[in-house]
Amino acid sequence: MRVMRILAILAGAFGLLLGVAASPSAAALPGSFQWRSSGPLMAAKSDATHSIAAIKDPTVVYAGGRWHVFASTASTGGSYNMVYLNFTDWSQAANAQHHYLDQTAIGAGYKAAPQVFYFAPQGLWYLVYQTGDNAAYSTTTNIADPASWTAPRKFYANGMPQIIKDNIGSGYWVDFWTICGTVNCYLFSSDDNGHLYRSRTSIANFPNGFTDTVIVMQDSNKYRLWEAANVYKLSDSQTYLLLVEAIGGNGKRYFRSWTTNSLTGTWTPLAETESNPFARSNNVTFDGTAWTQDVSHGEMIRAGVDQTLTVNPCRMQYLYQGLDPAASGPYNTLPWKLGLLTQTNSPC
Repeated sequence: MRVMRILAILAGAFGLLLGVAASPSAAALPGSFQWRSSGPLMAAKSDATHSIAAIKDPTVVYAGGRWHVFASTASTGGSYNMVYLNFTDWSQAANAQHHYLDQTAIGAGYKAAPQVFYFAPQGLWYLVYQTGDNAAYSTTTNIADPASWTAPRKFYANGMPQIIKDNIGSGYWVDFWTICGTVNCYLFSSDDNGHLYRSRTSIANFPNGFTDTVIVMQDSNKYRLWEAANVYKLSDSQTYLLLVEAIGGNGKRYFRSWTTNSLTGTWTPLAETESNPFARSNNVTFDGTAWTQDVSHGEMIRAGVDQTLTVNPCRMQYLYQGLDPAASGPYNTLPWKLGLLTQTNSPC
């Protein structure tokens, strides 16, 4: 070990002499993670025309001095749509006004699992979501105006790609996730049947032309590769981080993780087991009572807002959905709430 340490020090010194420094981000992800969770920050909030049982599947950006959160809502009858809220500090989240997006051009009917980002080449905000039979998107120039989103448009003009039809089995085509490199944009999705898919188009052609759909990853145990995939670029690095939600042996949700140096490359396991997860009840401590045993569908706090989905690995936080362990009943009416994880073992 002492010899290896000396060699590492010499290699670092040699790199400095050549004017080459190791990327701080490349070394910033540990092999195991520890988190601290807030209590519930956001819960279902009904009004005169919306009887809401749950708030789920959050996506979040910080822009214009405010946090902007979009999420799925599940009604007390089990139907889905989406909600938007904003606030300047997390302490205000519980009291923020809920703007229901079925009252906008996005419209009523099944809409869920949003992802929001700013597509810099066009100067437009994109809200990506699922409609039950396709990946859809709406756009706006003003993220703070919920009434400004356009009506839904579909990413896949011909519907579900054949490779997904061939592998989805009795699953569902869910949880669309967009990230762009320097040349291409990629659209990831899951099928609740152990497959993670990726489609591609050029930045110049985005949001049109998504083709070349491939299976990125698969698992014979579908619960180990379930849904809610997130892909991020680590700042000051060519490293990408993939998170996928799984269902553990105890029936509770958690996240597995992988890394790669290319969005079309092979994903290398990082923390991806139940005993060494990215985020699970066994590596999360709570401020006060442990209000959930599930760490489920959510979104990393990003270092920016654009289509590269860059995160700072030295300050990792994750907005997630959790559930009272005593809750019971049909899945679509369970009272999910939103909480915030903050990494406590960053090596930076």
